[in-house]
Amino acid sequence: MNEKKRLISKNATPYILLAPVFLYYAVFWLYPVLAGVREVFIDMNGRFSLTANFKMMAESALFTESVVNTATFAALSVLLQYFFALLLSILLARKFRGAKLLMFIAMIPMAITPTATAIIWKTGLVKDGWINSLLMYLGLIKKQIVYMNVEGMDAVLLLVLIDTWTVTPSVMVILIAGLQGLQVEMKEAAYTFGANKLQILKDITLPILRPSITTSIIMRMIAALQVWSIAVMVLGYSKAPFLVERVAFYKDAIPGVDTSSKLAFTYSFMTTIVVLAATVIYLRVSNRGKKAAERSEA
Repeated sequence: MNEKKRLISKNATPYILLAPVFLYYAVFWLYPVLAGVREVFIDMNGRFSLTANFKMMAESALFTESVVNTATFAALSVLLQYFFALLLSILLARKFRGAKLLMFIAMIPMAITPTATAIIWKTGLVKDGWINSLLMYLGLIKKQIVYMNVEGMDAVLLLVLIDTWTVTPSVMVILIAGLQGLQVEMKEAAYTFGANKLQILKDITLPILRPSITTSIIMRMIAALQVWSIAVMVLGYSKAPFLVERVAFYKDAIPGVDTSSKLAFTYSFMTTIVVLAATVIYLRVSNRGKKAAERSEA
């Protein structure tokens, strides 16, 4: 009997130790999330409604543009970041002379905080900023370019370039870690059997990197769909509207309007659904591709 009591007490110890953490998340995370979800389905008159707030969101200013901009930004930024990150990771894996210096230079954006990144680019994009000064010094332009006047899709493309410069190093680190599993003997064997560099990349390097690519693409896609801070800090509200940027806009820029709180909650809920859907779709497509590759190998 004493042994049984001791075992029960021993099994319960981890849960007792974790209880403060669970309580903390229940009070400061779960409760606010559930309260926010409740607000999404309560209309302006205090009645339950499945569609009222979503209809109001669809009719709000810049809704369609924010959806298009978010999808465009996510697709282009992830594509560009993986192109440059894969190129750099394969190049640095060759361990040539000067590789450490190149890695140091490539890692600099990763060490800069998002706020500092926004300040660097904003001071460069103004009319008398360092970008125009550098281009004029090099003789590439004759007069100053007003970058801060960009709007719409031009603003989105500008933010894609800034985000690519900022995030590529972190993606590169993940891919370099994945390349550690690539043994030199495998490449040497492939060369022995007549494979060229492109075949080695397609049939050896990329399959080894598949787990790293899958994990990092999901992380980057989630982050890209939630972009807003760089857009607001560099260009301000509404020049390049995104889904999460609309949340901040209705919550911070116009908090006194009656509908602003409902719109902020509804935009936030929709963004969560979009992120979950994109993640599930990517995982299913990736798993199907993996199973098809395994069947073809078999």
